[in-house]
Amino acid sequence: QVQLVESGGGLVQTGGSLRLSCVASERPSIDYALAWFRQAPGKERELLTRITWSGGDRTTYPDSVKGRFTISRDNAKNTVFLQMNNLKPADTAVYYCAGGIEGRGYTDWGQGTQVTVSS
Repeated sequence: QVQLVESGGGLVQTGGSLRLSCVASERPSIDYALAWFRQAPGKERELLTRITWSGGDRTTYPDSVKGRFTISRDNAKNTVFLQMNNLKPADTAVYYCAGGIEGRGYTDWGQGTQVTVSS
């Protein structure tokens, strides 16, 4: 099982930016995918974006973050990033990094990092 550790959360004003990092404890296999989720109070966990470790194929899901959130990876550092720009109060949530073998779901989860956007 791959251990995932997120960092980079914090408090930011509306319109600001944050970059979250997710470091894997070992180099993921080529058929591994990593994703960012978030969960706001009283809401279900939401899949934001994912990237494949091998080819770097990226997919971003909700319209609410398209054009503002970008996922990327640094293979040499076993790290995935989530660049978040033009943040809004609605982006306030705990952000989670998750990973798993493609087609088998996300089996590895980080502990989460809090992002708070003030108005």
